[in-house]
Amino acid sequence: MSGLGKLWGVGLGPGDPELMTVKAARLVGEADVIAYHSARHGRSIARSVAEPYLRDGQIEEKLVYPVTTETTDHPGGYEGAIADFYELSAKRLAEHLDAGRDVVVLCEGDPFFYGSYMYMHERLADRYEATVVPGVTSVSAASSVLGRPLVQRDEVLTILPGTLPAPELARRLADTQAAAVLKLGRTFGNVREALAEAGKLDDAFYVERATWQAQRVEPFADVDPDSVPYFSLALLPSPAYASRLADEPEVARKPETHTGGEVVVVGLGPAGPGWLTPEATEELAAAEHVVGYGPYVARVPQRAGQQRHASGNRVEAERAVEALELAANGAKVAVVSSGDPGVFAMASAVLEQVAAGHGAGARVRIVPGVTAAQAAASRVGAPLGHDYCVLSLSDRLKPWEIIERRLDAAGAADLVLALYNPASRTRTTQLAQARDVLLRHRAPETPVVVARDVGGPEEDVRVVTLGTLEPSEVDMRCLLIIGSSKTRAENGVVWTPRTYE
Repeated sequence: MSGLGKLWGVGLGPGDPELMTVKAARLVGEADVIAYHSARHGRSIARSVAEPYLRDGQIEEKLVYPVTTETTDHPGGYEGAIADFYELSAKRLAEHLDAGRDVVVLCEGDPFFYGSYMYMHERLADRYEATVVPGVTSVSAASSVLGRPLVQRDEVLTILPGTLPAPELARRLADTQAAAVLKLGRTFGNVREALAEAGKLDDAFYVERATWQAQRVEPFADVDPDSVPYFSLALLPSPAYASRLADEPEVARKPETHTGGEVVVVGLGPAGPGWLTPEATEELAAAEHVVGYGPYVARVPQRAGQQRHASGNRVEAERAVEALELAANGAKVAVVSSGDPGVFAMASAVLEQVAAGHGAGARVRIVPGVTAAQAAASRVGAPLGHDYCVLSLSDRLKPWEIIERRLDAAGAADLVLALYNPASRTRTTQLAQARDVLLRHRAPETPVVVARDVGGPEEDVRVVTLGTLEPSEVDMRCLLIIGSSKTRAENGVVWTPRTYE
């Protein structure tokens, strides 16, 4: 490569020019050519960071993106337009390198960490001497301005782009201890939804333009979505560090000693700590491991040394196996469920895996909790005051034909019904079908309680009638109580008499 110029991909760090490395500053000052990317307005953040180290007489190559987020009439669409742009940019830099000029390509953060330089590297590194100079990443900068460690000891850090679909983001967030989600801007709502689904929204921080004069740090849940620029990220710092900062409940300071492996399936009740029984509180404090669906694990008070294993919504069997394997190796494990663990929850899932041969030698106990049906009923009176049936409308684990037969039988028997899992984003027809089945046996005036997020910040409890029940207003966070022929509703109070004439 004698006579050719050298290509340098130089990381500039997160924004503060004083956070550039000594080597980066030297190379910027020595280069013949300074190249940097920008949008069509021509302003370059990278150049503004490097400006204190530039010198007179340097050639500047502005690599201006033809598109950023807007549409394009390029025959290959957005990807085709960007690919052509990178090819043209590489040719422009190659002309300087062929002429023996050293070229520095400026890159915010680190060049190989979602950096724009990498596209030049892959097109030029096989023909020219190419060296990458690392820089401080936005993740490290965010951790420093937040004043909290990213990870410690054996914790796992996961880096994610906000452009992933919300369900995939939620799964990955639930499976890790610490995380950073980049590329916010237009993806903010998607990321917020994923953090909430993973049960980690309240633990997340929003960091914008870390180390800049205009930096902004605040709890993620408090951020106005319309105020979020691209140069921002979501940060879930070390949970172990957070647990040491938190005020631990008295029962958590002296964990119960134990000698054998055990799985305790614990009901958390329908919402916050006010619904948690003293027995459940003691079991959670004594556990070495907490296993469960992300949002439920997030409701357990953190205790130093306790390991938490959060996962997504549809992996009950895998959760149960994980808990049993931990217990088989001598650990005390709490598997958490919302409401009561024996009602469409983890108690059955754990016992099914015991029957399948998992967790040999591990003990299993069940600690009950307040059910969603009980919580919803308490808000309006006593609709469950007589015989009632509890039924899930989810056909994920049983065929709809069976659900419909049971609805028909319960309707014919004149039982009050508590309906769990009435609807979801993918199940939008079942509730209307259930209503029509019950209308074969019940008058349209039959009282119906629609209870959403009971005990939570978005609690909404309404009393309607079976004839006016609107399925589109019901989602997965709702529980329905449909009265019998004897159920009464007056002035918002609903009850089913104990006597049946």
